Amino acid sequence: MKTAVIISDSHGNMSALTALDEIFAESDYIIHLGDVSADASRIRARYPEKTIVINGNCDVPKLGDDERVIEIENLKIFATHGHLYSAKTTLTRLVGRAAELGCSVALYGHTHAAREDEVCGITLINPGNLRRYSENSYCYLVVNGGNFTAKIVPLPR
Repeated sequence: MKTAVIISDSHGNMSALTALDEIFAESDYIIHLGDVSADASRIRARYPEKTIVINGNCDVPKLGDDERVIEIENLKIFATHGHLYSAKTTLTRLVGRAAELGCSVALYGHTHAAREDEVCGITLINPGNLRRYSENSYCYLVVNGGNFTAKIVPLPR
């Protein structure tokens, strides 16, 4: 069994990232889905072996990958920020890319809205955002032998 913390759109909110540090420490993977990858690089400096950084549309310089396939216990996961797939208006392109890559899960951010959907056998997960002055949330993912459970977790204010 492996665990992953999935975050997106932190936009410099270091207090939210600090609040998650205990969960980062105990998790097997930390996945930051972009906006702002400089925040993710701070996490990666503390947890280099388990932090995966994805670039978002606000990330200059780019410190991670634009997209990536992550395999955890035989589960193939497609990770992207979402802006390259028009995630604010449709999930169709995101589903298509995940299917093309043989992934059964697609992680994305960009919209700042936490949600989980299933489309054409692909589970799409958006962990929400960690921006200041908004409802903050992340996703806690448990993977066991190719099966998974995802939970969107609100951060207390």
